[in-house]
Amino acid sequence: MALELKQHLKMTQQLIMTPQLQQAIKLLQLSRLELKEYIEQEFQANPLLEIDTEPSPPEEKDGVEDQGLDTSKIEQSRWEAYLESYGQERIPQHYEGEERSYLEAIATRAEGLTEHLLWQLRLNHFTERQRIIGVFIIGNIDSNGYLSTDIDTICTATDTTEEEVISVLKQIQTFDPVGVASRDLKECLFVQARIFGFTDSIVWKIIDSHLEDLQTKNFDKIAQGLGATVEEVSWAAQIISKMEPRPARNYSDEPQQYIVPDIYVFKVDDDYMIALNEEDIPKLTLDKEYQCLLISDKTGQLTKDYLTERLKSAQWLMKSIRQRQSTLCKVTASIMRFQKDFLDHGINHLKPLVLRDVADDVGMHESTISRVTSNKYVHTPQGIFELKFFFSSGIAKSNGGFMASQSVKNEIENLIKVEDPKNPLSDQVITVKLREKGIAIARRTVAKYREVMGILPSNRRKKHY
Repeated sequence: MALELKQHLKMTQQLIMTPQLQQAIKLLQLSRLELKEYIEQEFQANPLLEIDTEPSPPEEKDGVEDQGLDTSKIEQSRWEAYLESYGQERIPQHYEGEERSYLEAIATRAEGLTEHLLWQLRLNHFTERQRIIGVFIIGNIDSNGYLSTDIDTICTATDTTEEEVISVLKQIQTFDPVGVASRDLKECLFVQARIFGFTDSIVWKIIDSHLEDLQTKNFDKIAQGLGATVEEVSWAAQIISKMEPRPARNYSDEPQQYIVPDIYVFKVDDDYMIALNEEDIPKLTLDKEYQCLLISDKTGQLTKDYLTERLKSAQWLMKSIRQRQSTLCKVTASIMRFQKDFLDHGINHLKPLVLRDVADDVGMHESTISRVTSNKYVHTPQGIFELKFFFSSGIAKSNGGFMASQSVKNEIENLIKVEDPKNPLSDQVITVKLREKGIAIARRTVAKYREVMGILPSNRRKKHY
């Protein structure tokens, strides 16, 4: 069979992700801090970009949009007056001649666990050889306060004997916080029991052989196994419950991360308005000197080609940033329209909402809504929330309609807060109480929500004392 070549003309449509489109999509999902860093990187790489340090004219209202709730009734003068007076009653007044201290405004970092332990190591009377062991031990303590390596490894790394390492380890375990550098939970509790004077007591015996029963609050089994009364076991359990299973709980070597809202929602009379938080976000403009160089007859063609390419890149970046900010405003405004009852009355009035609802409302794709709401935070009259917080599935109500799953979780949490500690509510009882409030929910759903919120089951919440 002979082979032959033929030419065919075929028309097809294909979506091509250009670098510019990829950049625009990337900007949508950046957080506020990431956006700032990205702009600074582009500024360093593109000579056509310049950071505008001049303040915007008073008439410009960049970043402010209405929430879509009939803002025609809100006069511009009233809005400006509101912004000018907002929060003034909370600002302390200082008078001329009054000495003001700014020391409280200086950012400080809390002492980390490693620093705290090394400080105590220096204060104790250790030999140089013991200090080397101690530094290595402290350097291998995890975020919970436990030793993350074994004795043999320490011996090899410090060229010391097992007896020397264990001697230093026991001394470090008595440092503040007590029990730090323990190898497991039992050793951690033993160290604390020894320091608090409970050696050879029922407290010591429970730690030694009945920790699992203590976890399930099976006091009868513990009493039978130790030949003690339930009252004695209850007393010992109360002592153990005051011990710290995670010695490093109150220490952190990581700097605290503060949430800075990307957007603010203000209530003015009966309406809401939104304002972008563009503080510290560099405002880009085009460098005039390079623009003049671009149109100059004295500039070589190679230089003009480079500047033209950089100019297009700069213009596209500035356009993409404006589009990002505009899209963020539109999406937030749409979410706030759906969740107006939440803004007015709180979390129990949060409505079920999915990405498609907002996508249809603003005329965008669901993937765009997902990118815009990732790692973005909004300051509302009810507090600061991630935009994704407002999206949740719905639980049917007996009187018709649906209730947001987040609101159901809040109801479950409120019921558990007021329960009798000696007779906590089971998942089935919580289910019945929710149904009495008109929330049709299954017991397994209650159990799932409880686990998501990190709430223990009723048998582990029960208190015998």
